Amino acid sequence: MKTIGLIGGMSWESTTTYYSLINRVMQKRLGGMHSARILLHSFDFDDIATLQHAGQWAEAQSCLVAAGVGLARAGADFLVICTNTMHIAARAIEKGADISVLHIADPLGNAICSAGLKRVGLLGTRFTMEKEEVLRGRLTDKYGLSLLAPESEEAREVNRIIYDELVRGKFLDRSRARCCSIIAGLVAQGAQGIILGCTELPLLIKPEDSTVPLFDTTTLHALAAVDWALERP
Repeated sequence: MKTIGLIGGMSWESTTTYYSLINRVMQKRLGGMHSARILLHSFDFDDIATLQHAGQWAEAQSCLVAAGVGLARAGADFLVICTNTMHIAARAIEKGADISVLHIADPLGNAICSAGLKRVGLLGTRFTMEKEEVLRGRLTDKYGLSLLAPESEEAREVNRIIYDELVRGKFLDRSRARCCSIIAGLVAQGAQGIILGCTELPLLIKPEDSTVPLFDTTTLHALAAVDWALERP
């Protein structure tokens, strides 16, 4: 079994989901009292979020590269970034830490293609919805997918719900209803499925909240981490 290096704390709510899922699935796969070999670097998310909103992406990436270097030196065999938005740093981490990063877009792209879908909606932070370097470019170039995202006021509202509520542990019915309305609008525009492209969104939105398939990036990423950990050299 390989050792998984988790770069987490962005937010801690979703990092607990990663830790729980990876260990639960590992025990199911191997039986008995088995669990995953995990090393965790957990950020104070306020530090990273402040850099994001100030547009200081180079500084934020440097923080994650340093975390990756530390995990690699501690014995991690590969890294998992437990957030969508900061996959903007994936290449820099691989280069700086000289270690493979399991990119969150790959298990996501494979799942969407396996479902036979081509046009999907994307919900996430405004950075994830806008920046090609997070998910959009990889999903388009590598998997041939067409992405739709909320615009203007709706995009701002999704971003507000994530930063002002979900990462602070607030899961409100009115926000679930608002997200459901936004999802319905994307479906009306032709979305065949919806990417929950923020690791906190699956804590708020459930499969029954959508008329089309939901793609939970957290779960897909965690399951892929178990696969990688159990791959033979």
